[in-house]
Amino acid sequence: MLAQSAAVPVCLNYYLQATNECESFRTKKSYMSKSKHSSEDGSTSAHNSTQAEHKKTKKAAEKATSKVAALMAPETLVVNDPPPKPNYPQYRVKPGEPITLADIDPNTCEHYQQKKDVKEELAHQCQRLQKLQERLYAENQRSLLIVLQSTDTGGKDGTIKHVFSGVNPQGCRVWSFKTPSTEEANHDFLWRYHQRTPQRGMIAIFNRSHYEDVLIVRVKDMVPENVWRERYHVINEFESMLTLNNITVIKFFLHISKDEQKQRLESRLADPDKHWKFSHNDIKERLLWDKYQAAFEDAINNCSTQHAPWYIVPANKKWYRNLVVARTIADTLEAMNPQYPPAEEGLEDIFIPD
Repeated sequence: MLAQSAAVPVCLNYYLQATNECESFRTKKSYMSKSKHSSEDGSTSAHNSTQAEHKKTKKAAEKATSKVAALMAPETLVVNDPPPKPNYPQYRVKPGEPITLADIDPNTCEHYQQKKDVKEELAHQCQRLQKLQERLYAENQRSLLIVLQSTDTGGKDGTIKHVFSGVNPQGCRVWSFKTPSTEEANHDFLWRYHQRTPQRGMIAIFNRSHYEDVLIVRVKDMVPENVWRERYHVINEFESMLTLNNITVIKFFLHISKDEQKQRLESRLADPDKHWKFSHNDIKERLLWDKYQAAFEDAINNCSTQHAPWYIVPANKKWYRNLVVARTIADTLEAMNPQYPPAEEGLEDIFIPD
């Protein structure tokens, strides 16, 4: 995998600049009060002008967010005869409608019965993904961030392998986040993730993500409750900022049962070629199953937004999981409708010499 530059993204510079400006305003009560007092003759024109500017800014942000939100229900834009097959919209978590993971069957696979039932359709969706990714890369104006989360053995690696196997690696990066380094730990919790967000034309896949900072840190009491609770709001603001900078965000929780996890761990122990995947820590983590389920549930309910939704994908059947993820991403890219840039003029008159 090619290394990605660790330079701070341009959009972060804007974000930091805005933060600094807001901080300076706070020291002078507020931007509006500053404008009002600057008028020595008692005129309210400056105050009214500031109010109008504030309304324009708010309206522009709302318009941009609603435009992104439309893409986050891609079936309404690209499916001629809804619901799509597979019916991925049913797995999208609607803001303000909390879910309970225990109520969602991870064995669900609609009318599909076995792997061969999805083989042809999965190949078709992967081909769509390849072509649309090429257009996104060529357009070089927008990008796509895909977040994958699950319990241990949930299938993040397998999803990446099967769904993105034919994607041009020049236009796709996979980032796995482990224990923070000393440098990373000395920054705010989002710092290391922001550096890996996709540049224009790229697809970035987070194999685990910024959500670890409201999951494992909560389950293992690494930070106080008031710290991780505040992070839900910070994450929503972060993802909103990304979407306003033309980064489309889709998040998948690969939902497996506790029994399925047990079978997958036993399978790794039974196969010497899979021993490298097994760790004694897997057993310790499994004992925390209920705590992790509660943490995932709260993260999803607090952070599934119109502009960056969560999908809870039934993942006991690996082949069905792959189909749902592939179709969701392909439809989202088609709704984004990336375009090849215009060709240079006069190409029809060019002659290639021998």
